[in-house]
Amino acid sequence: MSGQENIELVKQCYEAFAQGDIERLLNYMKDDVDWELPLVEGVPFSGKRQGRNAVGEFFALVGSFQELREFRPEEFTAQGDRVVVTGRYAWLVKPTGTEFSCEWCHIFHIAGGKFSKFKEFTDTNKAALAYELVASNPLKAATRPGADQPAAH
Repeated sequence: MSGQENIELVKQCYEAFAQGDIERLLNYMKDDVDWELPLVEGVPFSGKRQGRNAVGEFFALVGSFQELREFRPEEFTAQGDRVVVTGRYAWLVKPTGTEFSCEWCHIFHIAGGKFSKFKEFTDTNKAALAYELVASNPLKAATRPGADQPAAH
């Protein structure tokens, strides 16, 4: 595939993600895809995974712990079998009620019309701070003001 075709593939992946169509997104991956985010203490979905099923579990965890507020890919660069994308996102961390936003860089390796490797670089400190309340005191996070609590009758 040409560099422009690889960029189009990545754009289709982002479109599927933005629409919440994780099944479609997973179909753009090879069965044995390598998936890597920085390892962040207290963030349950951070780190490495291998295989499409493990990546599906990753997205389920993300949905359990975070709500997407903004996702904006900005620049796409292709060279050979790689596509590098820079952008911004903003998230709400559900257990803490904390929002954070930062820039990111994604690197995709494309093989046979699907991506075989994904790696993210981002501001891990912002994510760690947003999850800090959960890591330091899970009970406090569950009872923070505004947390989902049973209504008093």
